[in-house]
Amino acid sequence: MPTAQGGDKRSFARTRNNSESTRAPQNFDRKRQLSEAQAETMNNSDCRINPRKLGTPRGESHAAVSTSGDRKNRNKPTRGRKKNVFEAYMSMEDVAAGLKRGELIQGPLRINPKKYHEAFIPSPDGIRDIFIDGVVARNRALNGDIVVVKLLPKEQWKVIKPDGSDKETEATHDSDVPEELSGTCLPREPEKGDADSPDVIIEAQFDDNDAQNGQENSQTVLADDIKKLSMDTNEKVKDAESGCAQGAKQDDVSKVNNPRLLQEKFLQRTAKVVCILERKHSRAATGFIKLLADKSSELFKKCAMFSPVDHRVPRAYVSLADCPLDFVSRPEDYSSTLFICRIVDWREDSNFAIGQMAKSLGQAGEIEPETEGILMEYGVDFSDFSQDVLECLPQSLPWVIPPAELASRRDLRKECIFTIDPSTARDLDDALSCKQLPDGNVEVGVHIADVSYFVLEGTALDQVASERATSVYLVQKVIPMLPRLLCEELCSLNPMKDRLTFSVMWKMTPEGKILDEWFGRTVICSCVKLSYDHAQSMIENPSKVFGPEELPPVSPQHPVDEIHRAVLNLHRIAKHLRKQRFIDGALRLDQLKLSFTLDKESGMPQGCYIYQYRDSNKLVEEFMLLANMAVAHQIYRSFPQQALLRRHPPPQTKMLNDLMEFCDQMGLEIDFSSAGALHKSLNEMFGADSYAEARKEVLTNMFSRPMQMALYFCAGVLEDETLFRHYALNVPLYTHFTSPIRRFADVLVHRLLSASLGSGRPVQMRKEAIQKQADHCNDRKMASKRVQELSADLFFAIFVRECGPLESEAMVMGVLNKAFDVLVLRFGVQKRIYCNALPLTGVRFEKVGKKPELTLLWEPETPEQEVAPQVITIFTLVEVVLTSDSGPLKYSAVLKRPGREK
Repeated sequence: MPTAQGGDKRSFARTRNNSESTRAPQNFDRKRQLSEAQAETMNNSDCRINPRKLGTPRGESHAAVSTSGDRKNRNKPTRGRKKNVFEAYMSMEDVAAGLKRGELIQGPLRINPKKYHEAFIPSPDGIRDIFIDGVVARNRALNGDIVVVKLLPKEQWKVIKPDGSDKETEATHDSDVPEELSGTCLPREPEKGDADSPDVIIEAQFDDNDAQNGQENSQTVLADDIKKLSMDTNEKVKDAESGCAQGAKQDDVSKVNNPRLLQEKFLQRTAKVVCILERKHSRAATGFIKLLADKSSELFKKCAMFSPVDHRVPRAYVSLADCPLDFVSRPEDYSSTLFICRIVDWREDSNFAIGQMAKSLGQAGEIEPETEGILMEYGVDFSDFSQDVLECLPQSLPWVIPPAELASRRDLRKECIFTIDPSTARDLDDALSCKQLPDGNVEVGVHIADVSYFVLEGTALDQVASERATSVYLVQKVIPMLPRLLCEELCSLNPMKDRLTFSVMWKMTPEGKILDEWFGRTVICSCVKLSYDHAQSMIENPSKVFGPEELPPVSPQHPVDEIHRAVLNLHRIAKHLRKQRFIDGALRLDQLKLSFTLDKESGMPQGCYIYQYRDSNKLVEEFMLLANMAVAHQIYRSFPQQALLRRHPPPQTKMLNDLMEFCDQMGLEIDFSSAGALHKSLNEMFGADSYAEARKEVLTNMFSRPMQMALYFCAGVLEDETLFRHYALNVPLYTHFTSPIRRFADVLVHRLLSASLGSGRPVQMRKEAIQKQADHCNDRKMASKRVQELSADLFFAIFVRECGPLESEAMVMGVLNKAFDVLVLRFGVQKRIYCNALPLTGVRFEKVGKKPELTLLWEPETPEQEVAPQVITIFTLVEVVLTSDSGPLKYSAVLKRPGREK
C-alpha cells in the first residue's frame, strides 16, 4: 500500500457516497443511531478493540434495515444469544464447484448510494440485474467487491410494478461514456448514483411486529402482487383482442399470456452473498467519530463509534487510544472534523465492523481536507516518489539526448510540429504536424512522448507507474503518474526543446484518404505551444495575419503563417475524417462539463461555466483516434496473443430495452439498432433552438446510462474476436497510445509497438500478466474518474455555498409520484425536487396516455389569488434556484413559483 502524503505510513481508499448532503457532519442517518449498551467489553490487556469479544448490540444497526434479509435480527436483545448476524462464507472449493454447476453466480457488487440496503450484481444473461436485499444478504461485502451469490427461492424474488408510478433508482450501474467519445466529467447529483435504471423495486410489506413470519408474509405479498399483475395483463389481453389498447400489436396477446415473459418483465431475482472473491473496496472511509451512547458500559471507556460519510460502509468501533487526546472530554470540538478510518474486521456475530483510525483530515467542507479524503478513499497514491524511484531518472541535468539515440531515430526537429492543449496543461504528450507535398497530398504526423525510453521494465519507476496506472486530475491540481521531472520536463513536448517521440505518420489526400502509413521512433522540436483558444482563433479567422503578441513564443525557424496553414489543413482533414467516422457508424455522447475559475491566492472557486467543445478540440481528437486505431492494428498483427487493446461492449440489454420503451412512450422516434443509428437519431431529430438543445442534453444523459465501461484487455485471453469491438467507435480494434505521460496502458502499448518494429526489447510479459495489468488499469481508471467527478462536486457545492443562491433554467428528465428530477442547464448538474418541500396545497400524479404527469397546486400568495396549477412532465422547462443547506457541502434545488420573473 503506497504511503499517504503527510508522513502517515498508512494509506486508505474508500468508496465515497457522491452526495453533498452526506458529507455534512450534521447529517448522520437517524435510522443508524444505535444503543450500544449491550455491547461486550474490550480486551483489557491492550486498550485495543478485540473483534472476537464484540457481540451484537441491541437495537437497529447498519445491518438492521427494513428489508426481508434483516428482519430476523432486528430489535432482538443479544445477551446470552450466540446466533450470528451473518452467514459464514463458503469454502473456495464449494464456490468453485457451485460456479461450475451453475448453482452460484459471480459478479461485481454495486450498492445503491441512496438506499444502502439495496445492492445488485449483473445477471449473466445481461437482462435484469440480480437484487441483493439487505445488509445481511450482502454478508459484509462492500461496493465494488467481486462476490459470489446464491439465488434465493422464487417466492422471495421481487415484483416490478408495471406502471412505474413510484419509480426509484437502481442507481448503481457504472455507466460510462468512454473518454474517446465525450472527454467529459459531468457533475451529477451524487445521491442518485451513476445511473437511474427504470427498474422499480417493490419491497414486500412485512409485519414489523412479527419478523418470524417474514417468509410467509413474503409469499403472501408476492402472490397478491402476481395476482394483481395477472389482472392487469388480462385487461391488456382484452384490450389487445378488441383493438382498443393504445399502440397494441397482434403479438402482444401471446406475450402477456406467456408465463416466462411475464416473469422476466415483472419479477427480479434475488440472491445472497456466499463468498467475496476479491475485495476491490479498500475498506477505508472518511467520516466522524462520536462517543458511545451508554456512558455506564465498559465499552464506553475503550472505544468510540466511527460513522462513515458513505452509508454503504458500516459503522465501526474504533479504539479511543487512536482518537485525539481530548476527544473524550471535549467531543463537541470534533463534531465537524473529518477522519479516515480503515475497516480491519467485520465478524459474523456483529452488526458493527472494527475500525482502525488513520488520521484526522481537518474541517468538513474545506477544500483540502475533503480532497485528501477523496484521494485516500479511492486509493490514489499522492505521496512523494521514493528515492529508489527518483534514482531511475536521469541524474545529470540539464539532460541532453545521447548521440547514439539521435542516430537511431528519424530526425524531425526541423519540421513544423506543434502542440495544442488546454492553456493550463503542463504535461504535453502529443504534438501534430501537417506538411504539404509536391503532388498535392499532405504528410500528417502524430508525435507522442516516448515515455518508454525513460520508464524501463523491471525498475522501481516502472513498478510505481504500473501501480498508479493513471494520473488523477482534480479541479485544482494533478496527482501525476510519473515524477514531475518526466511528466513536466523530459517527456513533455515543451516548445523549442528537443524531445524523444514515437510517431505515426500518414500520406493523405486533402480529403483524409490514407495512402501510406509509417510508425517509428523519432526526435522532434515543437515550434509552439498552442492552446485550444489559439487554434480555434486560427480556424475561425483563416485570412487573419496573427501578430507575435497574439500567440505564445514561436520558434524563429517557423513563421506564424506556416503554423496557421498547418492548423487550417489539419482542420480541413479532420472534418472529413469526422464526417466519415459518423457515416461509418460511430457514436458520440457529449454531456455537459462544468469548469471552474479559481482564485489564485485562496484556491476558492470564483466562477463556473459549461466547457465548450469546439472545432480545435475536434481537430486534435480526430488525429488521436486515428493514431490509436492504427497502432491497435499494428500491435495485433505482430502480437495477436499479447496485444493490449481497448474494447467497448454494447449497451446493457435491460437498460437499453427500458430506454427504448421510454422513447416509445414519449413519442420519440429513436433508432437503437446500432451506435451509428443512435447517433443519427440524436443529432437529426431536434432543431437548433434552446428548447431543442435542452431536450438533446436530457436525452444524451439518458442514452449514456445503458453504456458499459470501455475496458483494457489482452487479446490472447478472449477467444471470440467479435468481443474486441469498440461499440461506440464502431471499429474492430482500438487501443490507447497517445497519452503515455498520464496512462500506464499507453506505456505498455509503446513497448509492444517498439517490439513490433524491431526497435525495442522483445515482449517478455505473458498474456496472463498483461491481462492482470489491464484489469488494474481498468480499476484505477474508474477510481480516477470517480475522484474527478467528486472533485467537481466538491467545488460546485462550495461555489453554491459561497456565491449562491444560483438561478437557472432546468429541464425535467424524470417524473415520480411525489418528486421529479431536473437537469440544471446552466451548470449541468442533476437534482431531485421533492414536492413536500414546496408550498403546495396538493399534488396529483397520473398517466396521460403512457406519459407520467405531475400537477402541482401552488398555494396562493395573497387571499385574492387562486390556487395555481403547474403541470410537470418530462421535457418541461422550469426555473430553479440552487441554495446551500445546513451542511457544509449540501445544496438543494428549489422550484421557482411559475409566473415569477427571473
